[in-house]
Amino acid sequence: MAADNPPPSLPPDSKPAGAAKPRVLVVDDDIEIIESLRYALGAKGYEVLIARDGNQGLAMAEREDPDLVILDMMMPKRSGFLVLERLRRTRPVPIKVIMITANEGSRHKAYAEMLGVDDYLRKPFAMDRLMDSVDRLLRGPAA
Repeated sequence: MAADNPPPSLPPDSKPAGAAKPRVLVVDDDIEIIESLRYALGAKGYEVLIARDGNQGLAMAEREDPDLVILDMMMPKRSGFLVLERLRRTRPVPIKVIMITANEGSRHKAYAEMLGVDDYLRKPFAMDRLMDSVDRLLRGPAA
């Protein structure tokens, strides 16, 4: 009688194909925006990670390797621009980034686009508009 062989184990950091929810890191210091995004993204089936300032957001992006970052421009400790610059310099495969801001200036949007932001939304934004952008960036266009 042959001994049962256990199935091969996965490396500690890997997940079975198809089992992982897309991971979205929300980096914002506004608790109302954080909670609104946590609810809306969770309802769509995304795993939501939260950072409340730029330094924490950068550390979490590097440690957690999310599929997408929703990044506020104006935050304590490190601005969204500085986080975006660092992410673009240090990652061989660019992470998808949606920048959100209450700033009205077109120079800021142009700078964010120069840094390679995938989408740029001004606050207040329609949640449907943000969710469409998230879905497009993570799942591709609808068939």
